[in-house]
Amino acid sequence: MVTASSDYTATLPRKRMGAAVLFTDGAGRALLVEPVYKDYWEIVGGCVDENESPRQAAIREVKEELGKTVTPGRLLVVDWVPPRPGRTEGVMYVYDGDTLDELGIADIHLPPDELSSWAWCDQKQIEQRMSELLARRVIAALRAKAEGTTFELENGFHVL
Repeated sequence: MVTASSDYTATLPRKRMGAAVLFTDGAGRALLVEPVYKDYWEIVGGCVDENESPRQAAIREVKEELGKTVTPGRLLVVDWVPPRPGRTEGVMYVYDGDTLDELGIADIHLPPDELSSWAWCDQKQIEQRMSELLARRVIAALRAKAEGTTFELENGFHVL
């Protein structure tokens, strides 16, 4: 039997992980949410909890933030983010949330203690409302969705 003290993998570095879901409308705009505790907007998502897969975290975050039960589609982006002051390095996953029509948005319910609003945003609005890093990631995810591919990013920039 392997114990925590004898498990070599327990001594290896750990990375912070996040998972998000990109929803779009028929015009290809991204659904952004406005947190009450930040100066910039985000897409639906958050931290991956201990012993939770990124996909499971994405499902949980959509339920918590939009009140919707969804099964995310394919992986659009994986983004390694280097450490910076106040943050450790991390790996972020963005899944396809599909295209939502009027029926798909009718049951959105935001948690008022976490999110104040949501909006469909084009690339210019994404760049205005999001941090530079998040904007790069979301724009890459929109492109990956349109092209039917997956992108590997580092700090929001394409690796290849």
